[in-house]
Amino acid sequence: MLATPTPPNDEPPSQKPLEYDRGTGLRMSILALVFAGVLVVGFFFVNSERRHKINELAAATRAEMSGPPPVDVVSARSSPLTQRLVLPGETAAWYDSKIYARVNGYVEKWLVDIGDHVGNGQTLALIETPELDAQLQAARAKLSAAQAEVNVKQANADFAKSTYERWRDSPQGVVSEQERQSKKAASIGAQSELIASKAQVALDEAEVDRLTSLTEFKKVKAPFEGTIVERDIDIGDLVTAGSGSGMSALYRVARNQPMRVFVNVPQSAADDLLMGDARASITVGSDASRHYDGKVSRTSRAINQQSRTLRAEVDLPNADSRLVPGMYVEVSFTLKNPIGVQVPAAALSFRPKPQVAIIDDRNVVEFRDVKIGVDDGDVVQIESGLKEGDKVVLNVSSQIASGMKVDPHELSLRPSGK
Repeated sequence: MLATPTPPNDEPPSQKPLEYDRGTGLRMSILALVFAGVLVVGFFFVNSERRHKINELAAATRAEMSGPPPVDVVSARSSPLTQRLVLPGETAAWYDSKIYARVNGYVEKWLVDIGDHVGNGQTLALIETPELDAQLQAARAKLSAAQAEVNVKQANADFAKSTYERWRDSPQGVVSEQERQSKKAASIGAQSELIASKAQVALDEAEVDRLTSLTEFKKVKAPFEGTIVERDIDIGDLVTAGSGSGMSALYRVARNQPMRVFVNVPQSAADDLLMGDARASITVGSDASRHYDGKVSRTSRAINQQSRTLRAEVDLPNADSRLVPGMYVEVSFTLKNPIGVQVPAAALSFRPKPQVAIIDDRNVVEFRDVKIGVDDGDVVQIESGLKEGDKVVLNVSSQIASGMKVDPHELSLRPSGK
């Protein structure tokens, strides 16, 4: 007998329903009401505080607008006795020479290179001159021939002279007068030929001396003690005598002890350099150890019409050879300062002339025209229009007019100059 299967039960098992405390809903309602109340109270507090701040700001603004505007002022002070002028300069060698060939030929050997120190008269290179050597040999041969010709002419002159003397001293009637004059003319002609021969010898000797002197330039020598800056030759190069535009120098030699420093000084400071013994301080880059003191040795004594500057030269010792030609340096001059006062550059305004705003004892503004002397960027020297002790306004606003009363706040002016 087969058992009957039990049908599956599709219904989910019974779950126990959730149960809440009866006071939970009431507590949540109370919390929500309290939170809403806090938000409302906070909103009203923030809004009230904001209105209070706005009212305070408006009151402060009205109070500030009703009072005089505040300004920063400084007292004008006397300018220093000296002023410092810093300009760019450039170093140059004491001597700087390009050495060209004086003879035609080929470079046989070069003996020094760039950076080498050479002495006065030291041989730098050797030039092979076959053409010059042949010319000198021919000139010497020509001189020998001319000297031999002189000997012949001397003998002819002596013979002609003795013959004329015999005919001249002969008794009257033995020889004719015409023959006597003929012998005299022959003697004079022979003497003239001798003189011409001697002159030719002198010319030939001069030519030999000239060519011999040129052979001395087969050795290229240094004209002074210095350093080889450039070398533009090599063995076998063809060199041509001369120094024209198409010629290239064999060497360039520079003497760097002492050293020259050239600087272009503005016309405004040219008078101090022309009339006085101006001192100069030279600085190389940012290296404080490379500092040199000197004085103006010479000037061009003329103003350049294009740049309106005076060319000045400062001579410096260079025993350590740390200065080389072509370096850019800073040149600082200590110059006499014209009588006047100084104020910060922020005190100037241009309406359209240069002006400063003066504060009197009643704190009333007065605009005054001034004449600017020296402007070094931060501080301006005023030649006229101000006196020591005047209170000037800094960064004058366009809303401040002459006759307006202000609220000054005095600042101190830092010393300027040396």
